[in-house]
Amino acid sequence: MEFLTVAIVKSEATNFVLGQSHFIKTVEDLHEAMVGTVPGIKFGLAFCEASGKRLVRHSGTDAGLIELACQNAMAIGAGHSFVIFLGDGFYPVNVLNAIKAVPEVCRIFCATANPTQILLAETDQGRAILGVVDGSGPLGVENAEDVQWRKDLLRAIGYKA
Repeated sequence: MEFLTVAIVKSEATNFVLGQSHFIKTVEDLHEAMVGTVPGIKFGLAFCEASGKRLVRHSGTDAGLIELACQNAMAIGAGHSFVIFLGDGFYPVNVLNAIKAVPEVCRIFCATANPTQILLAETDQGRAILGVVDGSGPLGVENAEDVQWRKDLLRAIGYKA
């Protein structure tokens, strides 16, 4: 067995979701979940088929994001994994529950815009996602001023009343 690290390639502000599912139907069901949850959403998704032709299956509403998803899915190369890249102004918090509700989805590894590394194990059979490194480690503990900033931000962007 060999351990590998694959960095997600994307622009700094681009959000994405990485998960695992179990069936080729995942591509269509994830697409339907995305467009049914957020009208007008821009996204690209790619799914690593684990048997049969073993292709990267893809869908979405934005050609550039579909291509980005396919490139990252090929780099990860873990069977039945999927990656969804979101367009500017769209965030995982708006679609995450819909993604998790898709019957084929087994797990979500991360949903972030942070620099991300995927930790993989590779055997003679294939690759497995062991986990993710999402962003960087903490530099300290928030103080009262930081708490107030956090609360103000959530209200300013409409996530809290």
